[in-house]
Amino acid sequence: MPLTDVIVSDGVAVHAERFVGGGELETEDTPEAAARSGRLLADVVRRLAGLDLDPPLPNPEWVRWESMPERQAAAAVPAWLEDATRRVQTKLAGCDLPPVLGHADWQAQNMRWRHGEPHVVHDWDGLAWLPEAAIAGSAAGIFAIHCEQPTLAPLESSEAFLHAYESERGARFSPYETEIAWAASIWEALHNARDELIYNRPKLSYEQLKAQRVERLARAGA
Repeated sequence: MPLTDVIVSDGVAVHAERFVGGGELETEDTPEAAARSGRLLADVVRRLAGLDLDPPLPNPEWVRWESMPERQAAAAVPAWLEDATRRVQTKLAGCDLPPVLGHADWQAQNMRWRHGEPHVVHDWDGLAWLPEAAIAGSAAGIFAIHCEQPTLAPLESSEAFLHAYESERGARFSPYETEIAWAASIWEALHNARDELIYNRPKLSYEQLKAQRVERLARAGA
C-alpha cells in the first residue's frame, strides 16, 4: 500500500510503499515456474479490473512500443536486431484491442512465494495501460528475471505461461490476441538487448533473442 503521495522531482516520480517481507524468490525458468507465474498474473489483472483509476500513462518505457528511448533510437545495432524491432513494432502499433490495467514489470525478482503459493507482488510503479494479450505476452517473456540481469525466457516456458494465464482467465485468447501476446513477448527483450549493447553489459537478452527470434516472430505473425 502507498504511504505517501507521489512527488515528481526533475522528471522522476518518487513515493514510499509499505514493505511486505518474507517469502521465497523463484529462480527457475521452467514451464512449471512459468505456469505458476502466469496464473498469478491472470489473478492480478482480474483484481485490477475492479479498480476505477485513470490510466497510468505514459506506459513504462520498456513497453512503450510506439517509440524507443532516445539513447536506443540513436544507437547502431546489428541488422537482425533492427529488422526484428521493425517487425514487432509494426505488429504492436497496429493493435486496436481495448487496454486494461496490468503489471508490466512481471519479473520473478518482484514477487515472493511461500510453499508454492504467492506471498507478495512488488514494484507497482510498473503499472501499464495495454491490451490484456500484450500484458500477458510481455510477462511471458520476462517472468524469469531474478538477478537484475534481464534475459528472455525459454520458448517452451513462455508457451506454458500463456496457457496457464488463459486457463486462470477462463477464456482462450483469439488467434489475433495470441499473435499480439507473442509479439509483446519479444519487445522487452529487444529493449534490453539494445541496452546491453549501449552499456556493454553481458549479452543475455541479446543471445537468447538471437536464438529465439525466428520462432517468436513466426508465432507473432510479424
